Amino acid sequence: MHMSRNGFLLASLLLSAGYLIGAYSANHKLFPLPFFHALKTRAGGMAPEDLYTFDQAGRLASGDQKKAVSCPEQTDRTAVLLLMGQSNAGNHGGQRFRSQHGGALVNYFDGRCYVAASPLLGSDGVSGEYWTELGNLLLDRGSFDQVILAPLAISGAEVSRWGQGGDLNRTMIDTAGQLRERDYAVTHVLWVQGEIDYVKRTNEKDYYDRFLSLVSSLRSQGVAAPVYVAIATKCLGASNGGTRNHSADNPIARAQLALPDPARNLRTGVNSDALLDALDRYDDCHFGSSGEQKVARAWADLLRSTAP
Repeated sequence: MHMSRNGFLLASLLLSAGYLIGAYSANHKLFPLPFFHALKTRAGGMAPEDLYTFDQAGRLASGDQKKAVSCPEQTDRTAVLLLMGQSNAGNHGGQRFRSQHGGALVNYFDGRCYVAASPLLGSDGVSGEYWTELGNLLLDRGSFDQVILAPLAISGAEVSRWGQGGDLNRTMIDTAGQLRERDYAVTHVLWVQGEIDYVKRTNEKDYYDRFLSLVSSLRSQGVAAPVYVAIATKCLGASNGGTRNHSADNPIARAQLALPDPARNLRTGVNSDALLDALDRYDDCHFGSSGEQKVARAWADLLRSTAP
């Protein structure tokens, strides 16, 4: 049985109207969205985003399980880690971790401290991350007595957004200022970013120069700590915004390998491109449980050499 032309037009109009009404109600929280939301909540199916709030930069700003605690005083055996980059530096991992050392391992965000637990405040996403496990390892090994995590990672953020004039440069400067106001001196900056610049084919020189611009901004804020540059360029699959294939020898990786410079206090970070295999990424891009644990151990090995 064939639909008439008028019937087809009517059906198309109804579908279009339904879509527009749905989009409008979602944006403005109008009926029927609240009705369906209430049904979902009563059924115990509250969505993860209902448990969290985000700031204008897209960073996780609060969670219903996040309770502020007293911020530890920094000593010469306290690591203050400024953690920056894109999704593989944020809350997009396949496993969550929590502090195994109570208040000796905290998440610093917006002037307050919280016992560290995934997802961390200050980065986007609501899933797992490996920085908390890094903190656990540093404390387990006696490398430090306290670890303060200050995350700042945004999915898909190109290096140009972090350099001078970029929108995330201001956020980075604000974060450094908040740490300084709390009398925290950053001891290590860990940079995990590059996948999006690989996809967008940023050339080697532009990546190199833009990263130095980021570093210049940090130094202007009194952050004299070593900056560790990870080699992170691999993200496969169109659903991740990535490519179908990956070449280990690429302009971004070459720039990242060329950046370490004792005169600028820039050091080589973890090479997740080489360290992880296909089973360590749950979607061919983001780190699964095994990947997170491998990367956390590799960072712990690197930072152990700088422990007091």
